[in-house]
Amino acid sequence: MKKILLTGGNGFIGHNLAIYLIKNGYEVTIFDSLGVNNLLSFTDKDIVNQNLYRGILNERISLINKLGIKLIVGDARDYHGYSKIYSEILPDIVIHLAAVSHANKSNKDPKSTFDHSLRTLENTLDVCRVRKTHVIYFSSSMVYGNFTSGSVNEETKCEPIGIYGNLKFAGELIVKSYNQVFGLPYTIIRPSALYGERCVSRRVGQIFIENLLTKKDISINGEGDDKLDFTYIEDLISGVEKCCNNKKAYNQIFNLTYGHSRLISELIEILKKNFQNVKVKKNPRDAFMPERGTLDISKAKDLIGYSPKNSLEIGYQKYIDWYKEFHSKLNQ
Repeated sequence: MKKILLTGGNGFIGHNLAIYLIKNGYEVTIFDSLGVNNLLSFTDKDIVNQNLYRGILNERISLINKLGIKLIVGDARDYHGYSKIYSEILPDIVIHLAAVSHANKSNKDPKSTFDHSLRTLENTLDVCRVRKTHVIYFSSSMVYGNFTSGSVNEETKCEPIGIYGNLKFAGELIVKSYNQVFGLPYTIIRPSALYGERCVSRRVGQIFIENLLTKKDISINGEGDDKLDFTYIEDLISGVEKCCNNKKAYNQIFNLTYGHSRLISELIEILKKNFQNVKVKKNPRDAFMPERGTLDISKAKDLIGYSPKNSLEIGYQKYIDWYKEFHSKLNQ
């Protein structure tokens, strides 16, 4: 049984991944401060839908406890504390998720973003280097910057825009350097436009549903003709699990997305089938949000057998159904 340490593992991706891994026979430990994109982030009275987010985050904890997943509350920026936890667990794989998860937050508060992203990554790499523990680093499709054609693959030149994309790309270079100098095995994951159950990161798919459940308009940047490779969380985590049990994933970068971009306007059409009186407000386009498209997943299919199952029509409908049911229970 492989032992996996999920650093920043109680976030949206992490807790879903932990649940999937333990159900597939792995021994899983989550290491998380609960302070970024998480429970302690939503104690400020100025945060909208605070009770909704607390309810979702409490459900995360409940599911983790129910499945017997060990949760260690601690700060990955604290090298000595992190090193002690690593030495006690001696994991076979460390999946690094500790980071600020939103581009807008990164551009507004770069100091915190650097602190929670690069310092935690430095500590992960350093505690792993002696035993050459396999590190799986979560990057982003934002590293590509503006897509100059309809799709990109892992060999496409990266030209990130803004703090978030550049920071993720810097993380990739640092990870690679530890492989060059210390022989540390790594896998770099580039996801895109994630959506799914128990998200509180205020991603576009989440915000739209949330606003409609609370009788608010939805806002888009531009005309709705932006394209994103929307990816259901179940597909992403199935791909990450394949990286955990296949040495062909060593020292590779993978696009793990659905592999087909869709218009924002198409997402809105699905919402209109589920909600009445959907009103859309159009805002100016964010200059630091790159123009994106399809991420080619051929490499992940060929090397590790990645096979996403959920088109936008299937996955987003699952998410809408879950959100409606959860919101209803919370308000009973």
